[in-house]
Amino acid sequence: MELWNSIDALKTACNGAFAIEGEKLSVKDEHRFRHEATDKLVWNAVFATEESVRNAARWVIWEASQLLGCPSASIHDLYMARARDEWKDMTVPAINLRCMTYDSARTIFKSLARIDASACLFEIAKSEMNYTAQRPAEYVACVLGAALREGWKAPVFIQGDHFQTNAKKFATDPKAEIRGIKELITESINAGFYNIDIDTSTLVDLSKPTVMEQQRANFETAAELTRHIRACQPRGIEVSVGGEIGEVGTKNSTPEELAAFMEGYNGALGKGYNGISKISIQTGTSHGGVPLPDGTIAKVALDFSVIDALGKLARTQFGIGGVVQHGASTLPESAFDQFPKHQTMEVHLATGFQNTVLDSTALPRTLKENIYKWLDTNAADERKPNMTNEQFYYKARKKALGPFKKEMWSLTDNTKGALMSELAHQFDMLFARLAIKGSSKTIAKFVKPVAVHQPFSTATAPKAEVKIEHDDNPNAD
Repeated sequence: MELWNSIDALKTACNGAFAIEGEKLSVKDEHRFRHEATDKLVWNAVFATEESVRNAARWVIWEASQLLGCPSASIHDLYMARARDEWKDMTVPAINLRCMTYDSARTIFKSLARIDASACLFEIAKSEMNYTAQRPAEYVACVLGAALREGWKAPVFIQGDHFQTNAKKFATDPKAEIRGIKELITESINAGFYNIDIDTSTLVDLSKPTVMEQQRANFETAAELTRHIRACQPRGIEVSVGGEIGEVGTKNSTPEELAAFMEGYNGALGKGYNGISKISIQTGTSHGGVPLPDGTIAKVALDFSVIDALGKLARTQFGIGGVVQHGASTLPESAFDQFPKHQTMEVHLATGFQNTVLDSTALPRTLKENIYKWLDTNAADERKPNMTNEQFYYKARKKALGPFKKEMWSLTDNTKGALMSELAHQFDMLFARLAIKGSSKTIAKFVKPVAVHQPFSTATAPKAEVKIEHDDNPNAD
């Protein structure tokens, strides 16, 4: 794929598909734009060496998504409608795309289109942005580019997952830690993330004598970050915000914890602000699954009674949509039917899709060997004394996704087709079991996208990116 070295080269390569007229974009030929220009624009939005070209390609994709009916949107109103019991029996999948994001997103849109569904979130966690080398603006360009390429005509929900506080850094310098997350929130909303999950559950202190005190740092920090989100969000858009009461992989959440968090959070938030629309709880899962010595994944004892009790409490007492299940991508297929039956609001999925790509026989053997050699050298500090090779590579290989991003994007069409076919099978199964078939009508009823335009000169100016340091407690599903 050609890399452009200037904005003029971008304009020339896509001449006839669109035009940049002053500060605005006009689409001259929709078919040519979707089927010829989009692939080139996404490639340059990710890999162009000139920042001005990357920014220009991202701006064209953003503006085209506004003009052609697939804009980034907030899912807030859908979730608040669930709190009013205006729909039920459906669980929204939130999918973290770590590798081959453009091709994977295209595959998701195809799967959704087959069942007339649009209740789906595309997300990336704070920690994933680092090791997959995907900043918010790039991620948005890939997902919206995929929507344009597939002729999508519905809102697109892009979410920041686990915008998480690091407990050690918070204990040392809480202002600096919060400032860093606020800066990431600002960058993400400016890029088009209109759904953000705040994760301050790392600050829960179980040594405190009461549940309220255990949750205090969690809900006070979540409230502060929510106010920042409301200050950053574009006019007319209410960003969907999620909170979290228990760190995934620890003990199961309780009604007392949810009540303490919500009462404290609402009080700390103050009047005049809309708060969270959902809350993440712990039910027995872990992020990425637990690898056994032979490389298989340990079975999980998922407690749906926790989902039942806390979901009902969230809706009836606190007026939010319900509860969110993290760490679900490595669960058995049979578990996914249960989520809509137990009124789970949202379920987060990531590692399973990464595993499908990296474990596929379609992935070139040489590429996989090079990834593992890279891990031996660059991720050696993550190898614990008693780990088998299978456990080490399973846990560490996500760290190679950024360094090998271009190689994976550059696979042959036949290889990518085989990999995407395997992913499509997973998406089709999950979407059917999560009961989102026909959800486009429900989305259209409750979600009214608001146009957000940026002048060309402003959008293509140099951008400052927040530094995301290595996180020693990285969470993503």
